[in-house]
Amino acid sequence: MTTVGFLGLGAMGSGMARRLLDAGHDVVVWNRSPAAIETLVAAGARRAPTSAEALAPELSFSMLANDDALRAVLDPAAIRSLKGRTHVVMGSISPSLADGLVAAFDAEGARYVAAPVLGRPPVAAAGELNILAAGAAGVLDTLEPYFAALGRRTWRLGERPSVANAVKAAVNYNIIHAMQAIGESVAMTERQGVDPELFTELLSSTLFGGVVYSGYGGMIARGEYSPPGFHIALGRKDLRLAQDVAEAGGVTAATLPALVAVFDAALADPDLKDADWSAIAEVSRRDLLEKRPQAR
Repeated sequence: MTTVGFLGLGAMGSGMARRLLDAGHDVVVWNRSPAAIETLVAAGARRAPTSAEALAPELSFSMLANDDALRAVLDPAAIRSLKGRTHVVMGSISPSLADGLVAAFDAEGARYVAAPVLGRPPVAAAGELNILAAGAAGVLDTLEPYFAALGRRTWRLGERPSVANAVKAAVNYNIIHAMQAIGESVAMTERQGVDPELFTELLSSTLFGGVVYSGYGGMIARGEYSPPGFHIALGRKDLRLAQDVAEAGGVTAATLPALVAVFDAALADPDLKDADWSAIAEVSRRDLLEKRPQAR
């Protein structure tokens, strides 16, 4: 049995921590709000009263929502305490923050690994995530048993951790495009009297197979956006990360301004602002964008 720390027990983190627990590890858990801790403690996890105590084992993981949440946990004192230890950041953060944390960890003799994941909460609970890992090769080797408990495949993306974060942002950028395309095409066809569920089944059963079209297609067709598996505000954050990655690489992302407008319109709508990120599809279905003259 290995003792590991796990920080961040939201919809994703709770399932991931439980996977490590079920794999036989002694898991020390911490979360900003205590309610999420109770279920895991009842299953055998140990409660950490502070984030520092969850970082104390030789190996710890975090699944925190954004840059600010991670900075609040990995402050300079916490990083100093990690000397000789390994911490794996599994949340979606900016590559620039990852680069800064790597420098801070290196200065303190600590080991930093980036391992953001692909998959929604049920996928995390089933241990079927795809893990995008980057860090020192030898450290990644030692993490393989833990990643095997958490995911179906680990994609090793090199030794610079921030590359994993850039790849995650690029993957999410593709997902956002797919959801927006589904929303627009559903709006087109349902106004011709076509059943949205039939249309999205046509898409996913013919030319557009895969979990994005089959999963989000059904949600969009039925308008089932609550409870959110991934909050629309987090999707907007990920779109901002993709923008940062594009700008850092000198890439002009032609569709980015349109997607930003769609997210901002959805977040401004009281019916959509607390929904799943796939609810951006409703911007086209409900005609929420400001009308602009069409070029001819």
